[in-house]
Amino acid sequence: MPKRVYNFCPGPCTLPYEVLEETQSELVNYKDTGMSIIEHSHRGKHYDEVHCEVVDLVRELLAVPDEFTILLIQGGATLQFAMSAMNLLTPDDKAGFVNSGHWAKLAMKDAKVYANVYTAWDGSAENFSRSPKAEEIELESDTSYLHVTTNETIGGVRLFEWPDIGVPLVADMSSDYLSRPIPWELINVAYGGAQKNIGPSGVALVIVRKSVLETKPRELPSYLDYRRQHESGSRFNTPAVFPIYVAGKVLKYYKEHGGVEEFAKIARIKSGHVYDAIDASDGFYDCPVQGESRSFMNVVFRMPSDKLQSDFQEQAESVGLVNLGGHRSVGGLRASIYNSMPMEGAETLANFMSEFRAANSK
Repeated sequence: MPKRVYNFCPGPCTLPYEVLEETQSELVNYKDTGMSIIEHSHRGKHYDEVHCEVVDLVRELLAVPDEFTILLIQGGATLQFAMSAMNLLTPDDKAGFVNSGHWAKLAMKDAKVYANVYTAWDGSAENFSRSPKAEEIELESDTSYLHVTTNETIGGVRLFEWPDIGVPLVADMSSDYLSRPIPWELINVAYGGAQKNIGPSGVALVIVRKSVLETKPRELPSYLDYRRQHESGSRFNTPAVFPIYVAGKVLKYYKEHGGVEEFAKIARIKSGHVYDAIDASDGFYDCPVQGESRSFMNVVFRMPSDKLQSDFQEQAESVGLVNLGGHRSVGGLRASIYNSMPMEGAETLANFMSEFRAANSK
């Protein structure tokens, strides 16, 4: 294996080395067809096998019931901020939002273009340091659904409790898809971009309850209509072939290594190594997120000064721990520890944090 760094980038994320190697070996000549999979027709048998296998693996790994359709749509999760609202709501309908941070706010902003949107719980007063308990969420009458962001990639906040409060959920799962089981009985739509836990950027995994497709609240452009996407098997136009192809390999890797339940356990352990280093530091490292709301995917923390944070990143990079800077909107540091991050990566980071603290504490 060539030299590899531990890549803590929040997205695009690190991918399993075995997947990258297999992709490389097939890229020029896919299954002895004399051409790459990205040159094959998206309606031909070779890509059809790839596409259908991805759908089947998603259904198996996430235990998706038959009453849901699985769509692979371009535009990433950002498009789904608007697309979910325009497909589920009339202009007179109402949807509640859990305002858990940066991505929840953007989803709410786009949904407001299409319907009446209100904040059912607001974490801003506590600087988005936690997610809510179900009893804290205040629904207005005639609410069609509640939108939740199950993991705030920037703020490092995890939805620790799925709200079972009498209305269906629309869930943005971009940064913790495939890392936790999903209570489908509560869900109408789950969506997320691929580039955290699934594969390269360029496609969103959108899972929609089929009964939602039975009503059409407004006339929509063809591509933006869930019904048209469902009827065409996500091939209304040329799909994002390469991201879907690589996603299939990642999903097979997950299946071979224990599936979602196993990766959920491992995620808690991996992130726990880093949180333990934070909590044992006597304040040298500070995580602003409250206990059970701490993300298993994105561990955010700060240090006593910007100079120390800069030194930390520089020295970490020198030993192969890269992309540890926080988001530009909040600063600080962030370690994104998605499914494909090896356990050794989290352990190495935690050890480096302890060593750096020992060398720089006064």
